[in-house]
Amino acid sequence: RLFTARMKLGMFDPPEMVPYSKIDEKELDSAEHRAMAKTLANESMILLKNDGILPLKTSGLKIAVVGPLADQTKVLLGNYNGTPTHTVSVLEGLKAEFPEAQITFVPGTQFLRNNGDPLPASLLITVEGKPGLKEEFSTGDLFGEKPIVLATRQVTDVEVNPNDVPRETSGKYPLFITWSGFLTPNETGDYNLGARIEGTLARVYVEDKTVAQEFAGDAPGAHAKVGRVHLEAGKKVAIKFEYAITKPGPMQAQFIWAKYDPRPSPEAVAAAKNADVVVAVLGITSELEGEEMPVSEEGFKGGDRTSLDLPKPEQELLKTVASAGKPVVLVLTNGSALAVNWAKEHANAILDAWYPGEEGGSAVAETLSGKNNPAGRLPVTFYTGVDQLPPFEDYAMKGRTYRYFEGKPLYPFGYGLSYTKFSYTGLMLPKNAINAGDPLTAEVTIANTGKLEGDEVAQLYLAFPNTPGAPLRALRGFKRVHLKPGESQKVEFELKDRDLSMVNDAGEPIIAEGKYSVSIGGGQPNTGAPSVAGVFQVKGTKTLPE
Repeated sequence: RLFTARMKLGMFDPPEMVPYSKIDEKELDSAEHRAMAKTLANESMILLKNDGILPLKTSGLKIAVVGPLADQTKVLLGNYNGTPTHTVSVLEGLKAEFPEAQITFVPGTQFLRNNGDPLPASLLITVEGKPGLKEEFSTGDLFGEKPIVLATRQVTDVEVNPNDVPRETSGKYPLFITWSGFLTPNETGDYNLGARIEGTLARVYVEDKTVAQEFAGDAPGAHAKVGRVHLEAGKKVAIKFEYAITKPGPMQAQFIWAKYDPRPSPEAVAAAKNADVVVAVLGITSELEGEEMPVSEEGFKGGDRTSLDLPKPEQELLKTVASAGKPVVLVLTNGSALAVNWAKEHANAILDAWYPGEEGGSAVAETLSGKNNPAGRLPVTFYTGVDQLPPFEDYAMKGRTYRYFEGKPLYPFGYGLSYTKFSYTGLMLPKNAINAGDPLTAEVTIANTGKLEGDEVAQLYLAFPNTPGAPLRALRGFKRVHLKPGESQKVEFELKDRDLSMVNDAGEPIIAEGKYSVSIGGGQPNTGAPSVAGVFQVKGTKTLPE
């Protein structure tokens, strides 16, 4: 399928044969495309909990926005993404959507913050014991063999001035600049150490171990990334800073650091006490979960996750601001499931925004105000923790995903709330048995029984005859419909042979003989979602090609 998509995109053809190569890049950032980005973000918002606090009124409200991710934009894009000309942060979105509200923002923790001050020059020495660092300029392939050295010199600190580079570097791209030497801290403690750059990429090493890396991809503006290290007063450590820029443009590189303190800040508590409602923007980012990354945070290892919990510093921040006694709306950013057990019991509302893209901040704000009625559904199961999952090394499906998991998850696959209510009636199924391999049509009527218009996502689940290897249930169709209050609509699902099949314990795709159960509703059966159920019979058995 990947190569089919590539062929359709013309990736194996000469550019003159590919119609997509003639599209002006400016069209990609058109007003129409940004509007589509907002629509998609709005449709992806998933409301996990709401005790009635949402939607918020848009005027006369004091809102405390807390959390390290509220003003950040990179988190909204995930990874393997393009670079928009502008990305709306949650904080920006709230200020635009609630212009008459009094909004106060406090990050609340240093966790996931990439702030830092330049390394003091007084703490730096070269290998030869002289003040400062060795600075080396080179060129070559960006990810190729050893680069060609153009010039070297001694400098007091890491600072790039385009007007003060050796003449040997003129016109040489990619241009690499490396600073190396020793850092001798004057205080013992945990530090955030990293880079702030304009250019292509940067890597920071301590004792030859990668601490932070930032790939800016020549995107405009400054980009920063820090990592955690423990340093001891008076004990020097070897440091290295690698910087690259692939084409002419703004050049900036700073070696930054900050003393790390993950505890909730007093300012966050004060803001919460002075507010009518707290919007806590917490979660994980593509800087924590990804591929082969220098991550050493609790619950993460090299880009993999060792826990499903909300990171500890954010959990502590959430509990601390909740202790102020004001209503708390939790907004999550994440690319995978989060076991937000405490929040489910104590937060007033939970909105999962995932990584919603360039208009993500606008979508979050419009959902909190009620301009957007959420109708997103969970595409994965939210377990209460890793203890609900089989060992990672066990590749069997037993106990995995909504199809084979027999326990009670935190939030089930397909779950999502709305600001209105829907009902399902009139399920129509074949009265007589069908032959294995014949198609089947299921019809149901959906009505908006609430007071607001909104979307409903109707989901069709099948339960199979008692056959070895059969899943507990399987999603076999879904449709999204928009209904005004009091409006109803008939929705039809056509199930073909592949939809009616399952894989038995011998690994064969079959349509089994026997009784099938059908549930159509706003979520899985027996999860509290409105639904209607029925049964039908299949005569005979059919094996399908793989």
